[in-house]
Amino acid sequence: FHAEARIAGELLKIARSGQLYRGSKPVMWSVVERTALAEAEVEYQDYESDTIWVKFPILFVEVERESGKSDLVDASVVIWTTTPWTIPGNRAIAYSPRISYGLYEVTAAENDFGPQAGEKLVFADALAEESFAKAKLQFNRLQDVPADVLATITCVHPLKGFGGGYDFKVPLLAGDHVTDDAGTGFVHTAPGHGAEDFEAWMDNARDLEARGISSAIPFTVDDGGFYTKDAPGFGPDREGGAARVIDDKGKKGDANKVVIEALIAANNLFARGRLKHTYPHSWRSKKPVIFRNTPQWFVYMDKDLGDDSPLRSRALKAIDDTRFVPAAGQRRLRSMIESRPDWVLSRQRAWGVPICVFADEDGKVLVDEEVNARIIEAFEAEGADAWFAEGARERFLGSRAGEPWKQVTDILDVWFDSGSTHSFVLEDRPDLKWPADVYLEGSDQHRGWFHSSLLESCATRGRAPYDAVVTHGFTMAEDGRKMSKSLGNQVFPQDIMAQSGADILRLWVMNTDYWEDQRLGKTIIQTNVDSYRKIRNTLRWMLGTLAHDTGEDVALADMPELERLMLHRLAELDTIVRKGYDDFDFKRVVRTLTDFANIELSAFYFDIRKDALYCDAPSSTRRKAALFVIRKLFDCLVTWLAPMLVFTMEEAWMLRYPEADSVHLEQFPGIPAEWLAPELEAKWEKVRDVRYVVTGALEVERREKRIGSSLEAAPVVYINDPELVAAVEDTDFAEVCITSGIVIEQGEGPADAFRLDDVANVAVVPAEASGRKCARSWRLTDDVGSDPDYPDVSARDAAALRELGIKPAA
Repeated sequence: FHAEARIAGELLKIARSGQLYRGSKPVMWSVVERTALAEAEVEYQDYESDTIWVKFPILFVEVERESGKSDLVDASVVIWTTTPWTIPGNRAIAYSPRISYGLYEVTAAENDFGPQAGEKLVFADALAEESFAKAKLQFNRLQDVPADVLATITCVHPLKGFGGGYDFKVPLLAGDHVTDDAGTGFVHTAPGHGAEDFEAWMDNARDLEARGISSAIPFTVDDGGFYTKDAPGFGPDREGGAARVIDDKGKKGDANKVVIEALIAANNLFARGRLKHTYPHSWRSKKPVIFRNTPQWFVYMDKDLGDDSPLRSRALKAIDDTRFVPAAGQRRLRSMIESRPDWVLSRQRAWGVPICVFADEDGKVLVDEEVNARIIEAFEAEGADAWFAEGARERFLGSRAGEPWKQVTDILDVWFDSGSTHSFVLEDRPDLKWPADVYLEGSDQHRGWFHSSLLESCATRGRAPYDAVVTHGFTMAEDGRKMSKSLGNQVFPQDIMAQSGADILRLWVMNTDYWEDQRLGKTIIQTNVDSYRKIRNTLRWMLGTLAHDTGEDVALADMPELERLMLHRLAELDTIVRKGYDDFDFKRVVRTLTDFANIELSAFYFDIRKDALYCDAPSSTRRKAALFVIRKLFDCLVTWLAPMLVFTMEEAWMLRYPEADSVHLEQFPGIPAEWLAPELEAKWEKVRDVRYVVTGALEVERREKRIGSSLEAAPVVYINDPELVAAVEDTDFAEVCITSGIVIEQGEGPADAFRLDDVANVAVVPAEASGRKCARSWRLTDDVGSDPDYPDVSARDAAALRELGIKPAA
């Protein structure tokens, strides 16, 4: 009940500020059931409709009046419709600036009614021939009618004077919904009888009022399908009573017939026909529905709220103050807010949170804090049903029950409910904050949740309920097609999780450009499984290595360069990771860390340091420094990846720190500024370039079976670049290349030496290492057996064994 009470409270805030008003909007209406229907309550069935082509005589053309021409003044614009009964509700004609139009003259007629020779008519060029053939007319094209001229045309209603009415101007309006696929290229616009018509009319309402054309929408049909007084000559004033669109059994009434007869009498019917097409029917009664204008409740978009900031202005400023990922989302939402009509809040439903206000006959809303308090208190205790309980009016109005206030029984649009969630999710919980850091949903929600939340919050609080909006695309099949049961290409998240685990599914998301449509299938999932295994193996190796970690720190100045290089890379990665998360660029984070783990750790640092970790004495500074760095690497990688691979990182963290809290309660580790060493990275870029050539040469030797492992080699490396020589000679390059020895020579090297195009001035001549093989490290050295107590190992390894207390073999 609390959510219902908070939603009601949000509505009452809007009413209190004067932003709520009563207007009208067309809805799908079942005459048989006497109720409004949602799209979900409608099904489409075959239906045969009367079709008519109707002439709208041109009253004047602004462009031509200014230039003194009159080519179009005696012409008519022709529309086509499958609902003749909506003609009394016509208020405009829509055209498309993308369509080619022309002025045509009738040269001969063989019809029983309609145009005669000499009449001039405006059509879309692509549809003129078909339309004239339907009317049995010969024609001649006179001239182009460009879009800028169409925009200035005003017509008269084809029923002008009928029943003493229809004496108003009919403007031409540009519309994106107009095509030249069928009809005439002009769309008859009855804002009380169609969603697109209504939107087109409301989008132009301000301009229409400025042109002296009333934007009021008539109520031409009542809930029983009868014409009203807003349809002069067809409503209650008609002899024999009001004509009817549909009767109580869902059958066609006489409305189409009488409208067509009136158009013929006015000489404005161009042609007529019949069309079988799909048409909306009630899913309950299976009978056709109609669109009819009904009273609705709106929120003003442009009313001055007293601080020179109408809702539209507030919302546009809020959009500018909000961060959007991707940035295109900001432009998309802004364009919607800039052009949208007033916000329709009401629905005619039997369920939902009611529009819990009282209004008088003119639609003025009662604003009374005591009444509002009683409403909210009742909703908290009993839920929204309290509004419909017997005696509710008297209960809530209290001492004002004797005044002429009517209880509104409409229901709030569910988008208002969703747009109000910030009020009872964020503001009611002490562990959360308002506004939200981020709203995350699909890209379709620019028109939905993002949109309604923005308007609701700006109407009640003056700003958006979020600091950032992140949108994602939709999931497609592996071949890019939409998933569907009929195609058998559906991929279910439950199946992926059951087979591979939830973290695989999460990793797939992180590896996508999620703001676009993503593809999902077995091959794509397998790629992520492979990537995941590499990450997991890296962590497993670190955990095994850290089992021998005593936690001893090593001063930065005492560390070998290789360890300082890894700490420098952690400092660089820290900046990338934090910025990546801040930018919601998860792909950059996961790919950067995956590449780091695979390329820089497993294939470089760990490979080089395995010898020191496995074979150095426990007191070795090199070994201690390596353990210190691996400890830092583990802590950083696990906490950095935890938001994405939540289960795997928790498992790794608890294996390393079994007494600690969850990794998800940890902050990212702080990185000392002194770890940054760009000059060291520049040097080691050169070292790695030379190593790359050496590794390539040794790979050839392995492939040719001249060596078994790199430790059997002691290559000669020729370097013809002083900077590369300086970088390499300042390192234990044999250790870096994982060889038992290495010789550095300055110069170009022999012509048959191994070279790589990627690295200039480096040549390698492979050579076998000399000495005996250490049984512990497998290195070939000259000091194996130098310690008589350990005759099978090198001096380094003998000292390590002695320190470890491992006695020589008997």
